[in-house]
Amino acid sequence: MEAEFIATLPPNVGRVLTGFVDEAGSAFGDDLRSIVLYGSGAEGKLRATSDVNLLLVLSAFDQKKADQLREPLRLAQAAIGLRAMFLLEPEVQPAMEAFAVKFADILRRRRVLYGNDPFAGISISRSDKIVRLKQTLLNLTLRLREAYVARGLREEQLVAMIADMAGPLRSCAATLLELEGRPVASPKESLQQVAASLPDGPAREKEISRISEAREKKTLTPGVAAPTFFHLIELARAMWARADALS
Repeated sequence: MEAEFIATLPPNVGRVLTGFVDEAGSAFGDDLRSIVLYGSGAEGKLRATSDVNLLLVLSAFDQKKADQLREPLRLAQAAIGLRAMFLLEPEVQPAMEAFAVKFADILRRRRVLYGNDPFAGISISRSDKIVRLKQTLLNLTLRLREAYVARGLREEQLVAMIADMAGPLRSCAATLLELEGRPVASPKESLQQVAASLPDGPAREKEISRISEAREKKTLTPGVAAPTFFHLIELARAMWARADALS
């Protein structure tokens, strides 16, 4: 494990992560190939409300061994919001192709905490990125529209959905900029850049800032959740249109 990097994380996160990695090694033994931290945690930009995302790569997913990790994972989930994804070695490349937007983000923001880097020397093709980006954005647009109509009367539900949708939209924005040959910063900055480039971008700056506010504070000023949420629908649709123009 990268001791120097772990030391840069909030103390409770570093402590729980270290313990979970040890528990995973004890549980899976030789079947455990890699543990990769990805997302904001890998950037050293964790906030109090951030999830801690891990990818565990295994040679086999044995039931008895997996059972041993149940309680450590439950405790880590409660303590630091740990979320774990379990992949077998032969599934790494197919997963990258099937979930190109998510794994493009993992490729940009990752830290290997155990074993070898499972992504060394492999990449996602441009065509796969375009197809999956369009699919992801269209799916987000449809989900956002349905959610707005179904749950738009309750502001607290809209705020929760704004917070939930921010991560996928930010990852899509970073992938879109990458495919367009533009410089890619963090996913958060990428979404700001994409939004600013739209015809009404400058007027939407406050609404983009409210996305972070919803994630961090779990609340928004009364009356702003609905227009902010509707802007997310328009933004997702505009991003899809740009992705659809790629070749």
